[in-house]
Amino acid sequence: MPEQNSWTAPVATDKVEAVVRVPGSKSITNRAYVLAALSAGPTLVREPLDSRDARLMLAALAEFGATSEHTGDGVLVRPLTQGSGEVTVALGNAGTVARFTPPLAALGGRTVHFDGDPAIRRRPLAPLLGALRDLGADIDDAGRGAPPFTVRGQGGLRGGAVELDSSASSQFLSALLLAAPAFATGVTVRLTGTPPSEPHIAMTLDMLRRFGAAPQRHGDEFHVPHTALELGEYTVEPDLSTAAPFVVAPLVTGGTVRIAGWPRETTQPGDWLRSLVRELGGGVMLDDAGLTVTGTGQVRAATLDLHEVGELTPVIAALLCLADGPSVISGVAHLRGHETDRLAALATELTALGGDVTETEDGLRIRPSPLDAGTFHTYDDHRLVMAGAVLGLRVPGVEVENPATVGKTFPGFVAAWQEMLANA
Repeated sequence: MPEQNSWTAPVATDKVEAVVRVPGSKSITNRAYVLAALSAGPTLVREPLDSRDARLMLAALAEFGATSEHTGDGVLVRPLTQGSGEVTVALGNAGTVARFTPPLAALGGRTVHFDGDPAIRRRPLAPLLGALRDLGADIDDAGRGAPPFTVRGQGGLRGGAVELDSSASSQFLSALLLAAPAFATGVTVRLTGTPPSEPHIAMTLDMLRRFGAAPQRHGDEFHVPHTALELGEYTVEPDLSTAAPFVVAPLVTGGTVRIAGWPRETTQPGDWLRSLVRELGGGVMLDDAGLTVTGTGQVRAATLDLHEVGELTPVIAALLCLADGPSVISGVAHLRGHETDRLAALATELTALGGDVTETEDGLRIRPSPLDAGTFHTYDDHRLVMAGAVLGLRVPGVEVENPATVGKTFPGFVAAWQEMLANA
């Protein structure tokens, strides 16, 4: 997508009728790359996401000796090597890279310096770094609990039991579980706080099993024994959270959108969109062709607890501004520690366009009101670009700031969105 300072989100002048293909899941892609790097032999990751976050993950793994190459069938990832010396990992604003790679650095023999965009320095990391220290890792973060920090690899870690507060992000838990097979005695994690997004934890456990590990869970305690991982090849599902704006479009415009390749069974939290569509007045049908969504152009108001699917909040908040009555979103206090403080950003930007949106302790209260043209600032947050696109379906003149930031998960989003609306 060409670099531009803003993008005028197109208005739908008729019902949408489109088939959309979304790229591979970011969450699955980066987990697959980590597990491939920890495997005994090369792994071909098929249909992965190609985006900034995914490229940052591959670049980080390369610093640990896990080189990769793009083939006609996907990305071939080779195992980590011990190595020595000092290297630097660029985190960008990628939470999965910032959380999933420090355990790998602790298992290797290099001194690894981590840093990234200014926004990543504001994202929580202290509980994970503390847990790694408790497991024997040598980490220097000058007491910040955030980047920049340095991990001095010692050629491996014994492992054992550790307590972890993962209430700010389920990625803390996933980071330890993904690396656990490479610890000499495995890892047992006892949670002291309730993590958001249970589906992402289920995703991590499922992928560990697919790569040959034997994770066990008993309530808030997880154990992953030492295991030699090996799979050979793994195919990434389409990103269902990235599909969210396309899924909800028919609710706003009327018509039909089919998301090609939607899996019949998945651990992705975005699969919850199927039940959301029904709750908000639309229809859904899942078959071998994908997920078909129909809408009437009328959006029902709703009271929604999004604790398990928080990443969908920006798109849903924008959608509810177009609903037929007041709505409430709750359970998403953890979004204050994402790419930006998403709750504050949404309340600010939606209100600036004429909306009546207020923050609550753990969410948003939304009262529909007439919306006007204006700039929708996105705070370098890909999900806010998608939210601005949804508003633009009905509100002329929504100028979405810095649309290129959506390259974090869907570099071709603007083109795909415009193509969906070409006949509407």
